[in-house]
Amino acid sequence: MIFGTRRAFLAMAAAAGPAAAAFPGTQMRISLSAGSIGVKADQLQAIELAHQFGFEAVEADSGYLRGLSGDGIKRLADDLRAKNLTWALAGLPVEFRKTDEDFRASLPELPSRCKALQKAGVTRMTTWLSPASDTLTYRANFDQHALRLREVAAICGDHGIRFGMEYVGPKTLWAARRYPFIHTMAETKDLIAEIGKNNVGFVLDSWHWYTAGDTVADLLALKPSDVVSVDLNDAPANVPVDQQIDSKREIPCATGVIDVSAFLNALNKIGCDAPVRCEPFNAALRQMPRDQALETTINAMKKAFGLIRG
Repeated sequence: MIFGTRRAFLAMAAAAGPAAAAFPGTQMRISLSAGSIGVKADQLQAIELAHQFGFEAVEADSGYLRGLSGDGIKRLADDLRAKNLTWALAGLPVEFRKTDEDFRASLPELPSRCKALQKAGVTRMTTWLSPASDTLTYRANFDQHALRLREVAAICGDHGIRFGMEYVGPKTLWAARRYPFIHTMAETKDLIAEIGKNNVGFVLDSWHWYTAGDTVADLLALKPSDVVSVDLNDAPANVPVDQQIDSKREIPCATGVIDVSAFLNALNKIGCDAPVRCEPFNAALRQMPRDQALETTINAMKKAFGLIRG
């Protein structure tokens, strides 16, 4: 289980081998995150659906992988390779946003999950940062995040896993509680520096990049190793940026409110090799039949990737 959904506020890697990208002008790969588009699928189903609909990568379920034998992991790696798929990322299974007791109780889950991910060839784990608190000032919250996530990053690093953090940009969220917290790329960069581990970087979402007022220049200042994963979304039209609601997004290239071309081309220019998923929290998409939702998503992602100038 991945704690704290937003709605609530290398041997095996070599065996799997790199799959050829559908878009040769970029190292980024289109990833399927089934849950993010309202599709229910377990690990094996997600792999089948990713292959069937033309995705290039698929998210990993660390709980499922932990339950596999060595032979089971090998068979799964062979299946991925046969389907021309790679792993995208796994979600962080640690509750770091609540009390210290909650954090300490969930942290022991991480090493065994990371060990399973390492055996399977998964090299990326990600989470998101809540942009406000009712009880902690910015400084107190910053120190708590640095302390806890330093431990998380160390465990990930021990297993060859890069750890990515996503800032949440909408003003409607960071201004909704007493104490605003990290909600921009610059602030996240400060937290990364404070954590002080070389395997820590960003989850960059075009939605949060847009709502935070971040720029192409901010993206071009990054190194490929700074970007652990990427989310691609558009925003509703005729809504001022400071009034955008996190749970009401659009699929990529739907409205043109977010300059998806500038976002992707900046990342491509720095040599970003991260998996890219669609995470629109879009009600209409979630109400579609499964196959329609998958087809709509892959078509939108391919349209966006078609804007990349290699």
